[in-house]
Amino acid sequence: MTDRIDEESGVGIDYIAVEESQRFQGLKRMQRSFIFPLAVFFLLWYFAYVLLAAFAVDFMSQRVWGDITVGLLFGLGQFVTTFVITMWYVSFANRKLDPVATEIREELEKAEAGA
Repeated sequence: MTDRIDEESGVGIDYIAVEESQRFQGLKRMQRSFIFPLAVFFLLWYFAYVLLAAFAVDFMSQRVWGDITVGLLFGLGQFVTTFVITMWYVSFANRKLDPVATEIREELEKAEAGA
């Protein structure tokens, strides 16, 4: 996976080759396939909230229960969504990304130690 060149020449692990490897590219692809759709979803959700607050004042000011309005629920929903996405990503990273990243790192550490 890694190309080693003699340590005495001052060149260590070929990190460009590691970055271009199929395994590392798969890791990046897996991360992006999770992050990009959720980022798009969250931005759409956020801008919908902002636009509704700006242009649908009557809708957002409707009382749901007591002094709780639709706008307040949408605003709190922004915080909830942020925490849910964060927890979901941490879980995904722990299950899918970290094992592959750990394997790649351990291989690089072994190659460096064997120099």
